[in-house]
Amino acid sequence: MRPEVQGFVADGPLPDWDTEDEELVDRRYGQIEAITAPVTPDEAHALAACFGPDERPGPDADVWHHTLWNRWGNPDLGGAP
Repeated sequence: MRPEVQGFVADGPLPDWDTEDEELVDRRYGQIEAITAPVTPDEAHALAACFGPDERPGPDADVWHHTLWNRWGNPDLGGAP
């Protein structure tokens, strides 16, 4: 697993959608933007574990959709971008 993925995963779950900690959101966004495509199946599964069960719109939903699906699409996980 690449260092940038390991660093993101090591920092644990993303903040809740209603967090007021803008510095944390900015830092996590920068981390995820540093991860380039394509991700391996192992990386994708590790990254997915950082996204909580929160189904409300917010940082989790936006980052999940934009980054994991649109940007990194992985045919081994069931689809391409």
